[in-house]
Amino acid sequence: MRFEFFIGRRYLKTKQKQVFISLITLLSVAGVTVGVMALIIVIAVMAGFESDLKSRILGVESHLVLTRHGGQFSDYRKVISKLELHKDIESATPFIYSQVMLRSASGVSGALLRGISPESAGRVIKNFKGVALKERFEIKKGKAGEPAIPGIILGKELAKNIGVMKGDTIYLISPRGMLSPIGHIPNMKRFKVTDFFQSGMYEYDGSLAYIHLAEAQKLQKMGDTVTGIEIRVKDIYKAKKIGEEIIDDLGFPYWVRDWMQMNKNLFSALKLEKTVMFIILTLIILVAAFNIASSLIMMVMKKSKDIGILKAMGTTGKSIRKIFVYNGMVIGGIGTVFGVFFGSVLCFLLKHYKFIELDPDVYYISTLPVKLEMLDVLIIGCSAMVICFLSTLYPAHQASKVDPVEAIRYG
Repeated sequence: MRFEFFIGRRYLKTKQKQVFISLITLLSVAGVTVGVMALIIVIAVMAGFESDLKSRILGVESHLVLTRHGGQFSDYRKVISKLELHKDIESATPFIYSQVMLRSASGVSGALLRGISPESAGRVIKNFKGVALKERFEIKKGKAGEPAIPGIILGKELAKNIGVMKGDTIYLISPRGMLSPIGHIPNMKRFKVTDFFQSGMYEYDGSLAYIHLAEAQKLQKMGDTVTGIEIRVKDIYKAKKIGEEIIDDLGFPYWVRDWMQMNKNLFSALKLEKTVMFIILTLIILVAAFNIASSLIMMVMKKSKDIGILKAMGTTGKSIRKIFVYNGMVIGGIGTVFGVFFGSVLCFLLKHYKFIELDPDVYYISTLPVKLEMLDVLIIGCSAMVICFLSTLYPAHQASKVDPVEAIRYG
């Protein structure tokens, strides 16, 4: 065993009247433990929120959206065939996007209409995976003498807003109508509510409505054109790179947006909030580090005679510094290990037993989502150890400056 570690260990094993097991040292260990534990739990909960939010967004939106400068394009079938040859693309589907009004017997509401292809939309839009979209959009036979009614899928909150249930009939009003002697007449068509969808996010559930692509083309008088193409990729974190490859291949006037660009403000806010919480909770560890520094300063004062004897025997100032850095790092290391252990245990309990419930009227989830990532734990543990190391430098430096003659004479 190295000389510095041997002396440092002896100091840590002193009797109860000495410094190491004094109240201030115990508070130092407890402070580091609480700080690390709080950081792990908060960062895990925020990572869980981010992951859950990302999952809900990608349940409604695709990974990439390909559109064309100047509006609709008609060669979408050829483009989809070309896209699906890309090794990193799972599937692609055409869509039409527009703003409409929905009118029922009991209410009126604006909505974002999406015309989708029932043959391929389920492979791209996660919420519709395994859903028989063709059956939902199939033409419903009307009463004798009445025209057949196509189906429409509404967000659950949107259906509540206009007061409809499955099987009810609603009118879809599009601003793309026609001119008449009395002015502009909007296009209006009846649809039958065949199903609802629920993403868990009010922004989507309260505004989106889905109909068959062909019906959207008729309603918007678009002919055989679409607004764009939605694309699902194998690795969502490579979406930006894949989008750039698509543009390089297709060229102008096509352009692509990935899911991170479409939700840039939201994820930037979440990242900033996570960083701020990390900085704020690190202050708990910083306070504990001041206690470690205080403990070491008191130890230096009590061990000044020992330090003087060691220096008189030929011990260098560097070795004296190592002794007290070692002591401080042991205190910080114990607190960090305890903090990581208790924080991980609490995250496990929160994730599997969900004993903390949230108000569903305020939050879009009922329990705290927890996602403990090893990289976050590693960063927190390393940050705590660095702070503890920095707190040992001043006391260790003061110990190395002790004059052996004065220390032995007055110690």
